[in-house]
Amino acid sequence: MSNDAASRKYKFYVDAEQFETNETSLTGLQIKEQAHVTPTYQLFLEEEGDIPDRAIADTEHVSMDGKEKHFFAVPPAVFGVA
Repeated sequence: MSNDAASRKYKFYVDAEQFETNETSLTGLQIKEQAHVTPTYQLFLEEEGDIPDRAIADTEHVSMDGKEKHFFAVPPAVFGVA
């Protein structure tokens, strides 16, 4: 493996804050940990255009290759609580 590939930085954003990784893929949990997101929050990958944003599970791997990824975190919903 070349030094260029080993030293490549992948940029991604969580709630508009920029982060970097050397990893070609990260799990949802790794993304939340790096961004200091509360573990119980749900992570979403922002999609382009009319494509619905996609929920990312803690165990799901997301490729960091290609376009910069933009994520947002949402607190768990509580329905029916007065």
